Amino acid sequence: MQRNIEQAIRQISCALVGKDTEIRMALCCLLAKGHLLIEDLPGMGKTTLAHALAKVTGLTYQRVQFTSDLLPGDILGLSIFNQQTSQFEFHPGPIFSQVVLADEINRATPKTQSALLEAMAENQVTIESATRPLPTPFFVIATQNPVTQAGTFPLPESQLDRFLMRISLGYPDERSEKALYQGLNSAAVIDTLSCTLPAPTLRQLQQYVEAVKASDAILDYLLRLLHTTRQHPQFAWGISPRGGLALLGAAKAWAFIDGRDYLLPEDIQQVLPSVFGHRLQESSHIASNGISLVQHLLNHVDVI
Repeated sequence: MQRNIEQAIRQISCALVGKDTEIRMALCCLLAKGHLLIEDLPGMGKTTLAHALAKVTGLTYQRVQFTSDLLPGDILGLSIFNQQTSQFEFHPGPIFSQVVLADEINRATPKTQSALLEAMAENQVTIESATRPLPTPFFVIATQNPVTQAGTFPLPESQLDRFLMRISLGYPDERSEKALYQGLNSAAVIDTLSCTLPAPTLRQLQQYVEAVKASDAILDYLLRLLHTTRQHPQFAWGISPRGGLALLGAAKAWAFIDGRDYLLPEDIQQVLPSVFGHRLQESSHIASNGISLVQHLLNHVDVI
């Protein structure tokens, strides 16, 4: 099983060079049964990562380009009247795929963004009073541009909380960028990728991740992190129990990718910025002194 994971990482690295840590984070999110938000400037490889993940898993894949005129029905589907049968027939939207890429999600209106809430939380959608299950595994990868750019609608906290992790790719290093200019064609590379994590294998890996052991000492450390966000005046609000479960699940997936069936404090620390970064907000009346909230947690919460 570890060989499958490492092979998947190597394959994706061929299309997205120089981003091994970010690729591992994305796989970590998938193994933890979460959803992934990738925030960065246009042209950084966000869509490339999503395409490559879908290819190595062999899951059914749909891309939705979010725009200001996109409607919820364009995502969920709608019923169309069939004159031959004199009945309305439901035509499923792209949400009924195992991997859904919500490209530039914050360019759509809040009404359209909210169409994903039930799907991401409960793996089902309610359309015209009928509840329809979604396929499994179900994995949403959303990309968003910085909110400072024109034509964007900030994601509300309820929507952000549906994403297990948020990552940023950043600029490539000099060697990787030079490879692009020397003719590396990411789209052509993705077409050559093979399926190394098919759905049955992926489900089995997700079960292994859930079985990773967390000692009482590790859980106490996690609780201290949560309580600090709820009690320290620097935080506008604390992390919810769902956020705590997200941190635990992501840490277990990171440990499993690292080849262990037990958690270490380093696993929690490794994934904490990606799990808590989009869930925390600073109190307006407390000066930060240039230290991020995540770094504040790591600096002030004792491991033991």
